[in-house]
Amino acid sequence: MRLWLVPIAILGGIALSGFALFYFVDHYATGGAPNPAESGLGRLFKFEPALISDALSGLAGMTAAVLGIVITVVSLLVQLTSDRYTGVARMFLRDRTNIAVMGYYVITCVVGVFLSLSLHSEFVPRATVFAMMAATGFGIVIMLPYFAYVFRFLEPVNLIARIQSEAAADLTAAATTRDSETVADGQGPAIAALEEMTDITSNSISGKDKIIASRSVDAIKDFVIGYLAVKGRADPGWFKIGEHIRGNPDFVAMDPESLRELEADHTWLEWKALRQYLGIYAEAQSDMPDINYLIAIDTRYVGEAALARGDRKVVELAFRFMNSYLRAALNARAVRTAYNVLNQYRLLVESMIRGAADDLAIAGVRHMIYYGRTSYDMQLGFVTETVAYDVSALCEFAHSHKPIMTTQVVHGPGGGLDNEMLSMFLELDQPLRAKRQEAGLQGIRKAQIKLACYYLAASANDRAQKIALDMAGEDRDRLKVIREQLGRVESKEFWEIIDRGRNFEYMPPRQREQMDTFFGMLPSVAPATRPPT
Repeated sequence: MRLWLVPIAILGGIALSGFALFYFVDHYATGGAPNPAESGLGRLFKFEPALISDALSGLAGMTAAVLGIVITVVSLLVQLTSDRYTGVARMFLRDRTNIAVMGYYVITCVVGVFLSLSLHSEFVPRATVFAMMAATGFGIVIMLPYFAYVFRFLEPVNLIARIQSEAAADLTAAATTRDSETVADGQGPAIAALEEMTDITSNSISGKDKIIASRSVDAIKDFVIGYLAVKGRADPGWFKIGEHIRGNPDFVAMDPESLRELEADHTWLEWKALRQYLGIYAEAQSDMPDINYLIAIDTRYVGEAALARGDRKVVELAFRFMNSYLRAALNARAVRTAYNVLNQYRLLVESMIRGAADDLAIAGVRHMIYYGRTSYDMQLGFVTETVAYDVSALCEFAHSHKPIMTTQVVHGPGGGLDNEMLSMFLELDQPLRAKRQEAGLQGIRKAQIKLACYYLAASANDRAQKIALDMAGEDRDRLKVIREQLGRVESKEFWEIIDRGRNFEYMPPRQREQMDTFFGMLPSVAPATRPPT
């Protein structure tokens, strides 16, 4: 309505109103004495064979001229866009609106040619002449709305959406069919669409176009989540890596055993999509690190969508790629990127806890502990502290959500998912204590004391006692300094803008009130008066 009907109505209405106004002025005043038996419209359509022969050939020529203008403008726009984004010309020619408009002009030109040869001295095809007049006028009127449509069609955001929607439709049709040849032929376009969206992202990153890069990254996520919705109806042959895609560089570089695992797990398409993310991640590391944060967010969305549909293999795949993101950030010494990725990692583990996927939650925490230690060995102490606070938050989350006991995980002594996480958390600083590295220990101990205060506030004294026992040999001066620092933090908002929205060291009042109780569990640390805020 907004793109076509309104502009056509406005342009056509103005043109017809202007013509009618001046025509009837001429009919009644300036065009000569009117025939009383003849109306204005009757006079208009009283075609004279000797007088309209040139006009009829001009109608066809006018339509051809308009077609030439349209083709020239559109071809230039498509060519300029194709230089930046691949596949534009193919999408343009597949679009029904473009085909319909071009076909309309061609058909009108052909009708005009035949009409110009059908006129005789004793015969005027009045209905055909009138139809040709209307068709020519309509073709001129729709030229501007069509240009607006082409501009919108070629906008990068719309191109991305069109690639994603067309690829999703083609994938659904190919994966759910029972024809083996159609299934094999449909794998190639799915891979091509993923690579096409990756190319758009790469070009946008090099051109510093953050909006387009973000939309393209999101489009890959939407494509995968849409695929997960129809994956259960897919033909078994779809999950075999066919000959059309086996030569893809990402698959050729893989070990044959790994390829067989992708086929057995039914995850080759998700692996390919997340592999594209990993390539984008490496490219954006230095030029546009915010895209890396978005990639971590979208990978979490994929993992959560897979968990909701019971596809644990894809969830495990999401964790593996999250681990790869962390490794790449640490190797690049990109502390901010690692900080943001860990935030999404924690949220993904929380989703596992809510979904009662205890084994996946435990594996996620184990990996976080590993990268926390690795980051400290690489002298990235802030990343280690971030891991400590995130694992502490996960222990709180697991305890507050009363996780269902399942057979997926054999919990340690004392039972409970949070108890097993707590045991792993208390092992985070073991290598640091062995090396007597003060800088890293203080941040980890703060996170552990916060967790102990939470347990005391939640009447889980056994958990708090476990933390106290772990600190039995801790340096007393260090603990007093930690207590003073935690007691000063009254506001949950950090004094800078952060994505997490909360200061690491902040504790709610009820939780902070438990510090005296916890430090009372440590024999050598007497409760001290809280320092002034």
